[in-house]
Amino acid sequence: MKLIEVTKAFATEEQCLAYLEAKRWPDGVRCLTCGSKEISRITRKVTKKSENKRAQLYQCLEPTCKAQFSATTGTIFNGSHLSLDKWYMAVALMVDAKKGMSALQLQRHLKVNYRTAWYLCHRIREAMNDPDGLKLTGTVEIDETYIGGKQRGHKNKLKNKDVVLGIRQRGGPLRLVQVKDNKAGTLYEAIAQHVDKGVEKIMTDDAGAYNFRITKFHAAKHSKIRHSRGEYVRGEVHTNTVENSFSLLKRAVIGTYHQLSIKHLQRYLNEFSYRFNRREDAELFENTVMRMAGAKPMTYSKLVEENAFTPFVRP
Repeated sequence: MKLIEVTKAFATEEQCLAYLEAKRWPDGVRCLTCGSKEISRITRKVTKKSENKRAQLYQCLEPTCKAQFSATTGTIFNGSHLSLDKWYMAVALMVDAKKGMSALQLQRHLKVNYRTAWYLCHRIREAMNDPDGLKLTGTVEIDETYIGGKQRGHKNKLKNKDVVLGIRQRGGPLRLVQVKDNKAGTLYEAIAQHVDKGVEKIMTDDAGAYNFRITKFHAAKHSKIRHSRGEYVRGEVHTNTVENSFSLLKRAVIGTYHQLSIKHLQRYLNEFSYRFNRREDAELFENTVMRMAGAKPMTYSKLVEENAFTPFVRP
Protein backbone atom coordinates (compact mmCIF):
# COMPACT_ATOMS: atom_id res chain seq x y z
CA MET A 1 0.00 0.00 0.00
CA LYS A 2 1.51 3.30 -1.14
CA LEU A 3 1.29 6.64 0.64
CA ILE A 4 -1.52 7.99 -1.56
CA GLU A 5 -3.55 4.82 -0.89
CA VAL A 6 -2.90 5.11 2.85
CA THR A 7 -4.16 8.70 3.00
CA LYS A 8 -7.36 7.70 1.18
CA ALA A 9 -8.03 4.48 3.09
CA PHE A 10 -7.41 5.92 6.56
CA ALA A 11 -8.95 9.35 6.50
CA THR A 12 -10.73 8.89 9.84
CA GLU A 13 -9.81 7.41 13.22
CA GLU A 14 -12.63 4.88 12.86
CA GLN A 15 -11.13 3.53 9.63
CA CYS A 16 -7.71 3.34 11.26
CA LEU A 17 -9.02 1.45 14.30
CA ALA A 18 -11.08 -0.95 12.18
CA TYR A 19 -7.98 -1.80 10.12
CA LEU A 20 -5.83 -2.33 13.20
CA GLU A 21 -8.53 -4.51 14.76
CA ALA A 22 -8.66 -6.70 11.66
CA LYS A 23 -4.87 -7.12 11.66
CA ARG A 24 -4.67 -7.85 15.36
CA TRP A 25 -7.71 -10.12 15.69
CA PRO A 26 -8.41 -11.69 12.25
CA ASP A 27 -10.80 -14.19 13.91
CA GLY A 28 -12.63 -11.61 16.00
CA VAL A 29 -11.77 -9.47 19.02
CA ARG A 30 -10.71 -11.31 22.18
CA CYS A 31 -10.26 -9.97 25.68
CA LEU A 32 -6.58 -9.28 26.36
CA THR A 33 -6.94 -10.41 29.97
CA CYS A 34 -8.99 -13.60 29.87
CA GLY A 35 -9.22 -14.37 26.14
CA SER A 36 -13.02 -14.31 26.05
CA LYS A 37 -14.80 -13.60 22.76
CA GLU A 38 -17.75 -12.09 24.62
CA ILE A 39 -17.05 -8.38 24.36
CA SER A 40 -19.05 -5.22 23.77
CA ARG A 41 -17.97 -2.10 21.93
CA ILE A 42 -17.96 1.30 23.56
CA THR A 43 -17.82 4.34 21.32
CA ARG A 44 -17.02 7.51 23.18
CA LYS A 45 -17.31 11.03 21.93
CA VAL A 46 -13.93 12.64 21.45
CA THR A 47 -13.85 16.23 22.67
CA LYS A 48 -11.04 18.76 22.60
CA LYS A 49 -10.01 17.74 26.13
CA SER A 50 -9.96 14.03 25.24
CA GLU A 51 -8.73 14.26 21.64
CA ASN A 52 -5.69 12.13 22.47
CA LYS A 53 -7.87 9.20 23.61
CA ARG A 54 -9.07 6.41 21.34
CA ALA A 55 -12.69 6.72 20.26
CA GLN A 56 -13.33 2.95 20.32
CA LEU A 57 -13.07 0.80 23.46
CA TYR A 58 -13.93 -2.83 24.18
CA GLN A 59 -15.53 -4.14 27.36
CA CYS A 60 -15.13 -7.79 28.33
CA LEU A 61 -18.50 -9.31 29.26
CA GLU A 62 -17.00 -12.17 31.28
CA PRO A 63 -18.39 -11.59 34.84
CA THR A 64 -15.04 -12.40 36.50
CA CYS A 65 -13.06 -10.11 34.18
CA LYS A 66 -14.89 -7.05 32.79
CA ALA A 67 -11.61 -5.57 31.55
CA GLN A 68 -11.59 -2.59 29.22
CA PHE A 69 -9.08 -2.27 26.40
CA SER A 70 -8.62 -0.76 22.97
CA ALA A 71 -7.13 -1.96 19.69
CA THR A 72 -3.83 -0.29 20.60
CA THR A 73 -3.51 -1.69 24.15
CA GLY A 74 -0.35 -3.75 24.61
CA THR A 75 1.05 -2.94 21.15
CA ILE A 76 3.71 -0.61 19.77
CA PHE A 77 0.91 1.99 19.48
CA ASN A 78 0.19 1.73 23.21
CA GLY A 79 0.04 5.05 25.05
CA SER A 80 0.64 7.11 21.92
CA HIS A 81 -1.13 10.46 21.68
CA LEU A 82 -0.47 10.55 17.95
CA SER A 83 -3.45 9.84 15.71
CA LEU A 84 -3.32 6.51 13.90
CA ASP A 85 -3.52 8.10 10.45
CA LYS A 86 -0.12 9.74 11.13
CA TRP A 87 1.23 6.42 12.38
CA TYR A 88 0.15 4.74 9.14
CA MET A 89 1.64 7.52 7.01
CA ALA A 90 4.93 7.14 8.90
CA VAL A 91 4.95 3.38 8.24
CA ALA A 92 4.21 3.91 4.54
CA LEU A 93 7.05 6.41 4.24
CA MET A 94 9.60 4.26 6.09
CA VAL A 95 8.93 0.95 4.34
CA ASP A 96 9.12 2.64 0.93
CA ALA A 97 12.27 4.71 1.61
CA LYS A 98 15.11 2.70 0.06
CA LYS A 99 17.74 4.80 1.83
CA GLY A 100 15.77 5.32 5.02
CA MET A 101 13.69 8.18 6.39
CA SER A 102 15.19 10.59 8.91
CA ALA A 103 13.23 11.85 11.90
CA LEU A 104 13.66 15.40 10.59
CA GLN A 105 12.01 14.45 7.29
CA LEU A 106 9.19 12.73 9.15
CA GLN A 107 8.77 15.79 11.37
CA ARG A 108 8.14 17.95 8.29
CA HIS A 109 5.82 15.43 6.60
CA LEU A 110 3.61 14.83 9.66
CA LYS A 111 3.85 18.31 11.23
CA VAL A 112 4.90 17.01 14.64
CA ASN A 113 7.80 18.00 16.88
CA TYR A 114 11.20 16.38 16.42
CA ARG A 115 11.11 14.27 19.59
CA THR A 116 7.75 12.78 18.56
CA ALA A 117 9.08 11.97 15.09
CA TRP A 118 12.29 10.43 16.49
CA TYR A 119 10.40 8.29 19.01
CA LEU A 120 7.92 7.27 16.30
CA CYS A 121 10.71 6.11 13.97
CA HIS A 122 12.33 3.95 16.64
CA ARG A 123 9.06 2.31 17.62
CA ILE A 124 8.47 1.34 14.00
CA ARG A 125 12.03 0.00 13.83
CA GLU A 126 11.32 -2.05 16.95
CA ALA A 127 8.65 -3.93 14.99
CA MET A 128 11.16 -4.53 12.18
CA ASN A 129 13.41 -6.57 14.48
CA ASP A 130 13.32 -10.27 13.61
CA PRO A 131 15.08 -12.16 16.42
CA ASP A 132 13.98 -15.61 15.26
CA GLY A 133 15.05 -15.40 11.63
CA LEU A 134 16.18 -18.60 9.92
CA LYS A 135 19.92 -19.20 9.72
CA LEU A 136 21.61 -18.68 6.36
CA THR A 137 22.61 -21.66 4.21
CA GLY A 138 23.93 -22.42 0.73
CA THR A 139 26.58 -19.94 -0.37
CA VAL A 140 27.12 -17.17 2.17
CA GLU A 141 29.19 -14.01 1.75
CA ILE A 142 30.69 -12.33 4.81
CA ASP A 143 32.39 -8.96 5.09
CA GLU A 144 32.63 -6.06 7.50
CA THR A 145 32.37 -2.31 7.12
CA TYR A 146 32.89 0.64 9.46
CA ILE A 147 30.40 3.35 10.46
CA GLY A 148 31.49 6.52 12.22
CA GLY A 149 33.55 9.70 11.94
CA LYS A 150 35.72 10.73 9.02
CA GLN A 151 39.34 9.66 8.85
CA ARG A 152 42.09 8.95 6.37
CA GLY A 153 43.46 5.47 5.90
CA HIS A 154 42.77 2.32 7.91
CA LYS A 155 45.25 2.79 10.72
CA ASN A 156 43.53 2.92 14.13
CA LYS A 157 40.15 2.97 12.36
CA LEU A 158 38.32 1.57 15.38
CA LYS A 159 39.10 4.68 17.44
CA ASN A 160 36.14 6.57 15.99
CA LYS A 161 34.25 3.95 13.97
CA ASP A 162 32.02 0.98 14.86
CA VAL A 163 32.11 -2.37 13.11
CA VAL A 164 29.14 -3.65 11.12
CA LEU A 165 29.29 -7.27 10.01
CA GLY A 166 27.39 -8.12 6.85
CA ILE A 167 26.27 -11.69 6.13
CA ARG A 168 24.31 -12.41 2.97
CA GLN A 169 23.09 -15.64 1.47
CA ARG A 170 23.29 -15.58 -2.30
CA GLY A 171 19.75 -15.47 -3.57
CA GLY A 172 18.56 -15.14 0.03
CA PRO A 173 18.37 -12.81 3.02
CA LEU A 174 20.81 -10.29 4.45
CA ARG A 175 21.89 -9.85 8.07
CA LEU A 176 23.58 -6.68 9.32
CA VAL A 177 25.01 -6.96 12.82
CA GLN A 178 26.75 -4.39 15.01
CA VAL A 179 29.80 -5.94 16.70
CA LYS A 180 32.17 -4.46 19.25
CA ASP A 181 35.39 -5.09 17.30
CA ASN A 182 36.83 -6.96 14.30
CA LYS A 183 38.68 -9.67 16.21
CA ALA A 184 38.32 -13.27 15.07
CA GLY A 185 36.43 -14.44 18.17
CA THR A 186 33.96 -11.56 18.03
CA LEU A 187 33.22 -12.04 14.34
CA TYR A 188 32.90 -15.82 14.69
CA GLU A 189 30.39 -15.51 17.55
CA ALA A 190 28.16 -13.28 15.42
CA ILE A 191 28.56 -15.51 12.35
CA ALA A 192 27.67 -18.61 14.38
CA GLN A 193 24.37 -17.00 15.43
CA HIS A 194 23.33 -16.27 11.85
CA VAL A 195 24.83 -19.00 9.67
CA ASP A 196 23.76 -22.63 9.71
CA LYS A 197 26.54 -25.10 10.49
CA GLY A 198 25.59 -27.04 7.36
CA VAL A 199 26.41 -24.09 5.06
CA GLU A 200 28.04 -25.29 1.82
CA LYS A 201 30.31 -22.37 0.88
CA ILE A 202 31.60 -19.30 2.70
CA MET A 203 33.06 -16.36 0.76
CA THR A 204 35.17 -13.74 2.57
CA ASP A 205 38.08 -11.43 1.87
CA ASP A 206 41.60 -12.32 2.94
CA ALA A 207 41.42 -10.76 6.40
CA GLY A 208 43.14 -12.95 8.98
CA ALA A 209 40.09 -12.89 11.27
CA TYR A 210 38.22 -15.26 8.91
CA ASN A 211 39.50 -18.73 9.74
CA PHE A 212 36.94 -21.52 10.12
CA ARG A 213 39.21 -24.59 10.29
CA ILE A 214 38.62 -25.36 13.97
CA THR A 215 35.02 -24.11 14.13
CA LYS A 216 31.69 -25.77 13.44
CA PHE A 217 32.01 -24.52 9.84
CA HIS A 218 35.12 -26.60 9.16
CA ALA A 219 33.23 -28.76 6.62
CA ALA A 220 32.20 -25.74 4.52
CA LYS A 221 34.29 -24.75 1.51
CA HIS A 222 35.90 -21.45 2.51
CA SER A 223 37.09 -19.30 -0.39
CA LYS A 224 38.91 -15.98 0.04
CA ILE A 225 39.12 -13.11 -2.43
CA ARG A 226 42.46 -11.33 -2.15
CA HIS A 227 41.50 -7.67 -1.77
CA SER A 228 44.99 -6.92 -0.45
CA ARG A 229 46.34 -7.81 -3.91
CA GLY A 230 43.72 -5.85 -5.82
CA GLU A 231 41.57 -8.90 -6.60
CA TYR A 232 37.78 -8.51 -6.49
CA VAL A 233 36.32 -11.40 -8.52
CA ARG A 234 37.71 -14.89 -9.21
CA GLY A 235 35.03 -16.99 -10.87
CA GLU A 236 32.27 -17.44 -8.32
CA VAL A 237 34.52 -16.22 -5.51
CA HIS A 238 33.64 -12.66 -4.50
CA THR A 239 31.92 -10.63 -1.78
CA ASN A 240 30.28 -8.13 -4.14
CA THR A 241 26.76 -9.20 -3.15
CA VAL A 242 27.13 -8.24 0.50
CA GLU A 243 29.23 -5.17 -0.34
CA ASN A 244 26.35 -3.84 -2.46
CA SER A 245 24.19 -3.71 0.66
CA PHE A 246 26.94 -1.78 2.45
CA SER A 247 26.91 0.88 -0.25
CA LEU A 248 23.17 1.39 0.25
CA LEU A 249 23.64 1.69 4.02
CA LYS A 250 26.46 4.22 3.67
CA ARG A 251 24.49 6.32 1.19
CA ALA A 252 21.74 6.48 3.83
CA VAL A 253 24.16 7.58 6.55
CA ILE A 254 25.70 10.26 4.32
CA GLY A 255 22.65 11.46 2.39
CA THR A 256 19.65 10.79 4.66
CA TYR A 257 20.66 10.71 8.31
CA HIS A 258 23.95 12.66 8.05
CA GLN A 259 24.67 11.40 11.54
CA LEU A 260 23.18 8.75 13.80
CA SER A 261 23.71 7.51 17.32
CA ILE A 262 25.99 4.49 17.63
CA LYS A 263 23.89 3.55 20.65
CA HIS A 264 20.93 2.93 18.31
CA LEU A 265 22.94 1.69 15.32
CA GLN A 266 21.55 -1.86 15.54
CA ARG A 267 18.00 -0.52 15.20
CA TYR A 268 18.95 1.19 11.92
CA LEU A 269 20.63 -2.03 10.75
CA ASN A 270 17.48 -3.98 11.62
CA GLU A 271 15.44 -1.56 9.52
CA PHE A 272 17.73 -1.90 6.50
CA SER A 273 17.85 -5.70 6.75
CA TYR A 274 14.06 -5.86 7.12
CA ARG A 275 13.36 -3.62 4.14
CA PHE A 276 16.06 -5.17 1.93
CA ASN A 277 14.87 -8.73 2.58
CA ARG A 278 11.29 -7.75 1.74
CA ARG A 279 11.98 -5.42 -1.20
CA GLU A 280 9.68 -7.46 -3.46
CA ASP A 281 6.87 -7.79 -0.92
CA ALA A 282 3.80 -6.10 -2.39
CA GLU A 283 2.11 -6.10 1.04
CA LEU A 284 5.01 -4.70 3.03
CA PHE A 285 2.89 -1.95 4.61
CA GLU A 286 0.17 -4.38 5.67
CA ASN A 287 2.65 -6.90 7.08
CA THR A 288 4.54 -4.21 8.98
CA VAL A 289 1.35 -2.92 10.64
CA MET A 290 0.52 -6.52 11.60
CA ARG A 291 3.94 -6.88 13.23
CA MET A 292 3.41 -3.62 15.11
CA ALA A 293 0.06 -4.89 16.37
CA GLY A 294 1.82 -7.96 17.76
CA ALA A 295 4.88 -6.20 19.20
CA LYS A 296 5.19 -5.15 22.84
CA PRO A 297 5.08 -1.47 23.85
CA MET A 298 8.37 0.45 24.04
CA THR A 299 8.44 3.40 26.42
CA TYR A 300 10.45 6.53 25.75
CA SER A 301 12.42 6.03 28.98
CA LYS A 302 13.45 2.54 27.86
CA LEU A 303 14.56 3.88 24.50
CA VAL A 304 16.76 6.66 25.87
CA GLU A 305 18.08 4.95 28.98
CA GLU A 306 21.82 4.50 29.17
CA ASN A 307 22.86 0.95 28.46
CA ALA A 308 26.05 -0.82 27.65
CA PHE A 309 26.76 -2.00 24.11
CA THR A 310 24.83 -5.18 23.42
CA PRO A 311 26.37 -7.06 20.45
CA PHE A 312 24.84 -9.67 18.17
CA VAL A 313 21.22 -8.47 18.25
CA ARG A 314 19.81 -10.44 15.37
CA PRO A 315 18.10 -8.32 12.67
